[in-house]
Amino acid sequence: MQRLSATRSRIHSLLTSKRALSKLSVQPKLRTLQAEPIPGNFLKWVSLGSSRNSSFATGFNPLQRKPLDSIMDIERAKNRSPEDLASIWDDYHLGRGHIGASMKAKLYHLFEQRAADCKYFVIPLWRGSGYTTMFAQVQMPHMLFTGLEDYKAKGTQASPYFTVTFYNEFAEDKDLVLIRGDVVFTSKLSDTDAKWLLETTQSFYLNDVRYKLVEQFNKEARSFEFKDVLRALDMPML
Repeated sequence: MQRLSATRSRIHSLLTSKRALSKLSVQPKLRTLQAEPIPGNFLKWVSLGSSRNSSFATGFNPLQRKPLDSIMDIERAKNRSPEDLASIWDDYHLGRGHIGASMKAKLYHLFEQRAADCKYFVIPLWRGSGYTTMFAQVQMPHMLFTGLEDYKAKGTQASPYFTVTFYNEFAEDKDLVLIRGDVVFTSKLSDTDAKWLLETTQSFYLNDVRYKLVEQFNKEARSFEFKDVLRALDMPML
C-alpha cells in the first residue's frame, strides 16, 4: 500500500492532468494515408490488382506530435534518475488504455537510422488458432500499425489501429527515450496486443539477424518469405 501511494504521488507531481493527457488521443478520421507511391514489388503482398503504380496506403499523414511538456512537468523530471523517470512513465500509462515504454538513446538512434532506410514491415499477431497480419510503418517520431486486410479493402482510407510516439527530450542528459502508444481501435487490438506489437517490431529493427528480414521486405520484396518471420517468432506455419 505504501509503494502504491508513493507511486501515485510521484506520478501526480510530474504529469499533468488526465484532461491534458487525453489530448494525445488519435482521431482516426483525420489520419488518412499519403499517396506516395509504394514500390511496385510490394504488390506481391498487398494484392491490390495489376497496376504497379497503385496508390496503396504507403504512409499516414504526419501526426501532430503533442509536446512532452503538455503531459509532463519537464523541469521536475530533470531532477529524477532515468530509472525513476521510466518507472513513473510506465506506471502512469498502466491501465489507461495506453502503452508506456522507454528505451536507451543508443538503441533509439539505431532504430531511427534503420527506419529511415526501411520504413515498412509485416508482423503476424497471434489470435488463438491463427494470426492476423499487421502492417507497420515507422515515420519518426511515430510508428503506426494497421491490419493488412484493411489496407487491401480501404487503400488510402485505411486508418491506424495503433500509433506510437517517441519522445527524445531526455536522450542526451539521461540516456532515455520515452515511448507512448495509443490504441485507436480497441475493438481491433487490446493493450496486450499493442504492447506485443511494439516490442516485437522494435526487435526486428534492433536485432541484426531479424533486421535482415526488414531489409529484404523493403528492398527485395520479390524474394521475401513471410514464413521466415513466422519462423523467427516461433509461430506455426498455417
